[in-house]
Amino acid sequence: MNQEKFKKINKACFLDRDGVLNEDIGYLHKSKDFRWIDGAIEGVKLLKKNNFLIIVITNQSGVGRGYYTANDVINLHKWMNKILNKEDVQIDDFFFSEDLPTCDHNSRRKPSPKMINEAIKKYNLDKTKCFMIGDKPSDLEAAKNAEIKGFLFNKKNLKDFIKEILNETNF
Repeated sequence: MNQEKFKKINKACFLDRDGVLNEDIGYLHKSKDFRWIDGAIEGVKLLKKNNFLIIVITNQSGVGRGYYTANDVINLHKWMNKILNKEDVQIDDFFFSEDLPTCDHNSRRKPSPKMINEAIKKYNLDKTKCFMIGDKPSDLEAAKNAEIKGFLFNKKNLKDFIKEILNETNF
């Protein structure tokens, strides 16, 4: 992504992918199997309208298990943005860990804050203006470990969930 256009934006919403943006079917890597969560596209639009960078932080142990390749993940993310571009919006960046849950302490896998911290450094973000939405405790732990706020998605409608967060916080 072109970092020049982000210089004036110092806040971000970090989103888990599976279970937040799309239905979690386990080891998703093909666009034909992808199903948006209710309100996901509208939620991305709402975040953009409120000048947030949108960054996906996702564990993809299917790569480490040999079920699919890192390129499959990258291609799925490109496809997601292709669909979002039709709605005049996009996800600004994607960070994913290929590590297995059994990896050592150097893992980038959530609940490690490493992927979030990489994005904060890359985009020079203000941690007090960043938050994470995830559907699992490990997402919230990653947010806590990165010293940003974390919110557990209720699986209903992502736009409504984001609207509540924005109304109840000072982001």
